[in-house]
Amino acid sequence: MSFNTFGRVFRFTTWGESHGPAIGAVVDGCPPGLGLSEDDIQPWLDRRRPGQSRFTTQRREPDAVRILSGVFEGLTTGAPISLVIDNVDARTKDYGESAPPYRPGHADYAYDMKYGHRDWRGGGRASARETAMRVAAGAVARLVVPEVTIRGYLVELGGDRIDGFDADEIGRNPFFCPDAAAAARWEGLVDAARKAGSSLGAVAECVATGVPAGWGAPVYGKLDADLAAAGMSINAVKGVEIGAGFGAARLSGEENGDAMRPSPHGGAPEFLSNHAGGVAGGISTGQPVVVRIAFKPTSSILTPVETIDAAGNAAEAVTKGRHDPCVGIRGVPVLEAMVALVLADHKLLHRAQCG
Repeated sequence: MSFNTFGRVFRFTTWGESHGPAIGAVVDGCPPGLGLSEDDIQPWLDRRRPGQSRFTTQRREPDAVRILSGVFEGLTTGAPISLVIDNVDARTKDYGESAPPYRPGHADYAYDMKYGHRDWRGGGRASARETAMRVAAGAVARLVVPEVTIRGYLVELGGDRIDGFDADEIGRNPFFCPDAAAAARWEGLVDAARKAGSSLGAVAECVATGVPAGWGAPVYGKLDADLAAAGMSINAVKGVEIGAGFGAARLSGEENGDAMRPSPHGGAPEFLSNHAGGVAGGISTGQPVVVRIAFKPTSSILTPVETIDAAGNAAEAVTKGRHDPCVGIRGVPVLEAMVALVLADHKLLHRAQCG
């Protein structure tokens, strides 16, 4: 299995499976001299940790991270940073004694066709359990871009969009929702889906403020292209938008152009809109970088779905065990981490080329 590494100068590689003894990541290319300890990483993992409300999977994982290398006397050394989290609450028995039928919507069939031998315990490498290590690596990346503030939240769940935005509300509810009224509605939506043995999709947005103009490169090194790749690499994501995204196709040229005027204080111009999402020609403009991703409904559901087994026989898939009724909820910290990882990489790429 190849392509377990993301990034060019600031790179990370993840390893491990949902029901293996542990999961881990190796972060390479991190500059030396940055203060780093487990305490700098753990708060970000705690935001993604399962079992914190009735709206997420009840798998009980403390997600306690350990740093095995790359740090000495509290500072990064420039050597690879190895991070590991033990799996402590895997229940393989939930999946039976042998490979169950392929679960529609999951990677079961595709993995089997590619590799000829799959780990069916919770999806193995295809499980969203892997994303815990992205969040851990993202915590390291945030140290590389201290000038940038990265904030993610849900803007839609089960087809119900937010009506207002209050940043203070994001941390007050289990949905990372900036609209208290929407969060209250979503409680009923997720409860109903879970009781029906079904699941819901969601849309998450992430805004990075403080990104200076100039990060990214034309043609094949575009900042927005890497952000799109990062978003699509997250489990269950089926769509990515930068700025206005698909909405830009419904605007006129004069509406979409993000007009500029001189700053009254000198220096960087004032933009009158941000339909481009902070990126033009693949290079950051100094405006907030805006990324939006769409999560499909969780494929692990109790409702029977037609499928086949490994022998090609007709079967029914009913996924027992503990699963998120809406994977997009815990996907918010993952999106933030991936944005941080891309920005750290592009900051170092920019410094390498332009000084």
